[in-house]
Amino acid sequence: MSVTENTGAGRPGHQGVRLRPATPDDAEAVTRVFLASRAAAMPYLPRVHSDEDTLAWITHVVLPASTAVWVAEETAEGGELLGFAVLAGDDELDHLYLRPDALRRGIGSRLLAEVRGAAEGALKLYVFQRNAAARAFYERHGFTAVACDDGARNEENEPDVLYRWASEDGWASEDG
Repeated sequence: MSVTENTGAGRPGHQGVRLRPATPDDAEAVTRVFLASRAAAMPYLPRVHSDEDTLAWITHVVLPASTAVWVAEETAEGGELLGFAVLAGDDELDHLYLRPDALRRGIGSRLLAEVRGAAEGALKLYVFQRNAAARAFYERHGFTAVACDDGARNEENEPDVLYRWASEDGWASEDG
């Protein structure tokens, strides 16, 4: 995994942002982004874990057990973490969260590109049905809704949508 500096893509928000692999030292900042993003974008979700339990989960499960985790951070000295993305297995975007003040700057698209580059062909993800902004983001990036469920599969009991995206090589089978 490499560090991705600003490539001069022409979007004002790209200036001063780099992507890099997450480290254990990022756990607190990743947790802050996770909590702030969910509170701002999905205020309807129940809080099923304390902040301390969420930090423990990020520290002991997400960071060490995921296939890959990338963070987006400001390039200035002491730059703050702006977002993160998690690849689980070979083909699941498990998390992509941005700080609320980092939206619409191309950072989510860059994190998604990192995950796509590391995935083996097709990529799947789940999004809460009510999260219209996230659904629109993934649809703009070529994901297609392939199934909906009643929320029984997640601990929030919130209905969600399974999305799939395939590389130009074609779709992977439903089995993965």
